[in-house]
Amino acid sequence: MAKSSIRATSSGLLSFREAPAILAALRKLDTEADAIICDGHGLAHPRGFGLACHLGVICDLAAIGCAKSRLVGEHRAPGIARGARTPLHHRGRRVGTVLRTRDDVRPVYVSVGHRIDLAEAATLVLRCTTRYRLPEPTRLADALVSRLARSAA
Repeated sequence: MAKSSIRATSSGLLSFREAPAILAALRKLDTEADAIICDGHGLAHPRGFGLACHLGVICDLAAIGCAKSRLVGEHRAPGIARGARTPLHHRGRRVGTVLRTRDDVRPVYVSVGHRIDLAEAATLVLRCTTRYRLPEPTRLADALVSRLARSAA
């Protein structure tokens, strides 16, 4: 099993840095979102309430944390095939799922944010993951922000 740890972050308060911009973007949508997949954590967070929890509660939407790295907890390695998963536990409680989104590629860390259960969250992340490791909504958003940052520089 991977060791239990809490990884240090610059402030550990991603929600307070990211949420205002995300909320502004959500307000500009022509169609109301059914769910939010965050490039961050939900319950699998040192304080048990990550970006996905904050946004889900504020927007009253189903919200999922889908992170590239683990902040807390311990787990066994999932199988190497797409769809393989294993529980992520922290302090004796299940806080997420470690999910392989592509064959033999590093897994992602899925956790509940709001109004969705963990099985549904993992299923939705897997359905939104096509050719790449990350779900398309977060991958495309990240690519757009990178392009905008380069053009502004």
